[in-house]
Amino acid sequence: MLLKNKKVLIMGIRNKWSIAWGAAISAYENGAEVIFTYNSADSGEKVQKLIEEIPGAKAYACNVSNDENIEECLKIILKEHGKIDGILHAIAHANTEDLRNDFIKTSRDGFAHAADVSSYSLVAVSRIAKDINILNENSSIVSLTYYGSEKSIEGYNVMGVAKAALEASVRYLAKDLGKDGIRVNAISAGPIKTLSAKGIKDFNNILDIVEEKAPLHRNVTAKEVGDCTTFLFSNMSSAITGEVIHVDNGFSTVGV
Repeated sequence: MLLKNKKVLIMGIRNKWSIAWGAAISAYENGAEVIFTYNSADSGEKVQKLIEEIPGAKAYACNVSNDENIEECLKIILKEHGKIDGILHAIAHANTEDLRNDFIKTSRDGFAHAADVSSYSLVAVSRIAKDINILNENSSIVSLTYYGSEKSIEGYNVMGVAKAALEASVRYLAKDLGKDGIRVNAISAGPIKTLSAKGIKDFNNILDIVEEKAPLHRNVTAKEVGDCTTFLFSNMSSAITGEVIHVDNGFSTVGV
């Protein structure tokens, strides 16, 4: 098993359809101890019920828009579980109106909110994790992004801009944390029917286009993205950092 004797933290779990859950199942099946955080505004009761499917798993509320809350949460995890070997940053949010309307109508506050939650939170989590020394040697940090960071996708709007900032942050964090032997990468997942995807206009049309145009002619699953996360957590990816890996059945490689 790729993650035997490793502990991984999955940040941003919401429900069983989320990519974070696919990553958690893959990590558990590969021998990892799995720990979760969820947004303080979400239902902790629902999350606790969900993670019962993974023996011994625990979940903690964490508001990633607040540095003090991040630090408090990670310190509790450090105290209760010891050092960890991997973090999956599966956190993103934009205001509904900023996804429904044309991008040019994005408000200043909406832009700042999407960038803070979806991009800066990775920087904050990485910095605080390093400062409190929660990461073991040769640890791996992974974040999730999407093709809308590279091309304009109808309905993705400000989230695409936030994800572009996230991908640039991955490269700069990889440079800084590489000094400590910590790797930082992102996975650009193909479209998946998650709760967040419901906010994207005409999302089902995107799924149809991917199935038609992708070289493998199908859509990706949360478990497949989770398996790539497991690989990036594992020692088998020890020479990979600062990368954005596409897990999209090849869709991003084709033209019109």
